[in-house]
Amino acid sequence: MAAKKNANKTVPTTDSVQSYLDSIEPEQKRQDAIAITEIMREATKLEPVMWGKIVGFGKYHYKYASGREGDSPLTGFAARKQALTLYIMSGFDDYDDLKQKLGKFETGVACLYIKRLSDVHVPTLKKLIKKSARHMAKTHPTE
Repeated sequence: MAAKKNANKTVPTTDSVQSYLDSIEPEQKRQDAIAITEIMREATKLEPVMWGKIVGFGKYHYKYASGREGDSPLTGFAARKQALTLYIMSGFDDYDDLKQKLGKFETGVACLYIKRLSDVHVPTLKKLIKKSARHMAKTHPTE
């Protein structure tokens, strides 16, 4: 059966989060990814699930004006070659105060890029993740 056109490729899988974490190199990035997993678990009170190559927590449903819709994690991260990419799905518009305290990072629309966990203020990172996940759960309730 052919895949639907414009089907979301980032969907929950049964792949092992632990296997993904174990595969991350170099060692410092692996240790940071393990720590971020725990930070997100604590912030969301949810267990991680693999969404392709993303470690995701929870989910929300979106629908665009174009009619395209799907599900995404409330928050999550991926260990990419250049940086650890944390998905702050609510974006950063309402978090200027936290961004000022966070440390060394770059952002995209909903991505927070950090080279290493030691570059950021971890308590501030926890607040950012928690606030974003709560915002997404509140504004995009699932059935």
